[in-house]
Amino acid sequence: MTLLFIRVFFFIIAGIVGYQIGAINNNPLNGLCLGFLGALILIFIELKSRQVSVRGLSAMVFGLLLGIFMAKLVSDILSLLPLGVAVQSVLKVVLTLIFSYLGSVMALRGKDEFNLIIPYVRFKRQELKEGVVLLDTSAIIYGRIGDIFKTGFLGGRLVVPHFVLHELQRLADSDDETKRQRGRRGLDILKNMQKDVAADVRIHEDDLSGPEPVDLKLVKLAKIMEARICTTDFNLSRMASLQGVEMLNVNDLVNAVKPMIFNGEELEIRLLKEGKDPHQAVGYLEDGTMVVVIDGKRLIGQQVRVYVTSALQTQAGRMVFAKLEK
Repeated sequence: MTLLFIRVFFFIIAGIVGYQIGAINNNPLNGLCLGFLGALILIFIELKSRQVSVRGLSAMVFGLLLGIFMAKLVSDILSLLPLGVAVQSVLKVVLTLIFSYLGSVMALRGKDEFNLIIPYVRFKRQELKEGVVLLDTSAIIYGRIGDIFKTGFLGGRLVVPHFVLHELQRLADSDDETKRQRGRRGLDILKNMQKDVAADVRIHEDDLSGPEPVDLKLVKLAKIMEARICTTDFNLSRMASLQGVEMLNVNDLVNAVKPMIFNGEELEIRLLKEGKDPHQAVGYLEDGTMVVVIDGKRLIGQQVRVYVTSALQTQAGRMVFAKLEK
């Protein structure tokens, strides 16, 4: 509503100014029309400039100032040569245009590396004990990041990139019921974490340009910000580690705190479903560890006592093989 008021006010003022200028030339109506037309053109440009990010604009201004400075420096050097006044004036104009253009374009192309636009990372980083942790979509949906942060395992500041927020929004608007529930749960978790005083959560507003997938953008942003990435995605963790980015995989943390299970140890477990091989049955411990019981198919739905024969650590987690107690 405020923007609409400003536009209408500007439109009226432009018409009045145009009318007064036209009255000086004895043609007030043409001046009024030109004033309204100029106001409409400026309002149209302002509406189209919504897609321009503050970060990109700041980078362009920085590049423009740098170009003007370089043009002035080169012009002062050329002024020492025995050139005519007319030639020096032309050179100043040409050099200013060239360096201004090159500075603006180069700054826009490298705006993702424009570190001055990330003040809470570059200028206040010494205040953060462990730096910055970028949250992946999978880590947010996991639902326990807030609790893990409170324990102190994730030191520093939690930062959610804008493209991760967009991905959560796309999931929340998905036609698939499962994806929609996951997206909405992720948004609710973020909202609750922002309300929690103990969790320092920030939204990184600028979106990296380019058609790259979210995972590649996340790794790129982590390199720029010298941050760590918190995720539950094994493929992302492996890819980022190969590029030198420090990873915090929640699944690794969960597997590390699970109690050790040794061969011959007795367990009491409820068999829930059939296994992959004949006569096998599957149950789960309280921490989610899968237990495959040999010859347990006939006892599905019952609480049985078994003893461990072997344990296997896989990428998806730990799997335990057991036999029925005689």
